Amino acid sequence: MIPSIDDHATPALIGPRPEPWTYEGHGVHALACRPLQPQGPAVLLVHGFGASTDHWRYNIPVLAERHEIHAIDLLGFGRSAKPEGLPYGGGLWRDQLVAYVRERIGRPTVLVGNSLGGFAALAAGAALGSEAAGVVLINAAGPFSDEQAPPKGWGAIARRSIGGALLGSPVLQRLLFENLRRPATIRRTLNQVYIDRRNVNDELVEAIRRPSLDPGAFGVFRTVFDIPRGQPLDELFAQLQCPLLLLWGLRDPWINAAGRRAAFQRHAPDATTEVVLDAGHCPHDEVPEQVNAALLEWLSSLPDA
Repeated sequence: MIPSIDDHATPALIGPRPEPWTYEGHGVHALACRPLQPQGPAVLLVHGFGASTDHWRYNIPVLAERHEIHAIDLLGFGRSAKPEGLPYGGGLWRDQLVAYVRERIGRPTVLVGNSLGGFAALAAGAALGSEAAGVVLINAAGPFSDEQAPPKGWGAIARRSIGGALLGSPVLQRLLFENLRRPATIRRTLNQVYIDRRNVNDELVEAIRRPSLDPGAFGVFRTVFDIPRGQPLDELFAQLQCPLLLLWGLRDPWINAAGRRAAFQRHAPDATTEVVLDAGHCPHDEVPEQVNAALLEWLSSLPDA
């Protein structure tokens, strides 16, 4: 059994431990892990849709041997609050990440995001300006100005399941939500997006299922067909002032990874580093050794904070 990252500790580390935070009056789950002699900038890890800090289970212990590491559950996900009426989307999560960097980290930070978290990390990195030491996108979501992005992830599954014309019905949305949070459905979906399925285990399934039982989880789910909202990726790239690393699981079945990569190459800043991996939508959890090695090498090239 894989230990919870909340419980992991080694003599060289302080943490990782939960460090609860509040944003706009809402409780936010966050983790921090600090080596005794941290190197380079701090690092903030941002999960994708339906995931949480638990999705960095194989990354935090390794990265934290050298770097100050933080991980956060976006509002609406994981152990963070899921209040009704919030404008869930890119703007909310961008502002949440910006506030966390300024209030809790307080020094230049590299933002690392997967899927929807990549979109939020890029938007926050652009907004932070010189306070962002770098941005890392792992199979990032989000449209460019010249495209209407088709549904990805859970949204694509939902539309294939019952058809887009029916999704306006609250009853059908509830039925779909109940089905998607069943352990068997979660496992089947993960098996679709992990090429190497060895890490699709009970711990991962439970990490995704558990937050779906929280009050308010259904209300967040109903936004799946509209997010991410916010600026197009090309506009965010134009505003970015820090180094950029693109990590691609090139066999991602939820996106046309080869086509997405070409679009990113057209719009990303000139000083962008790319690493291509034989993996699916979540390479940080599927092939963590390769992702950790790529991250550590790239982080070592950045100036000290």
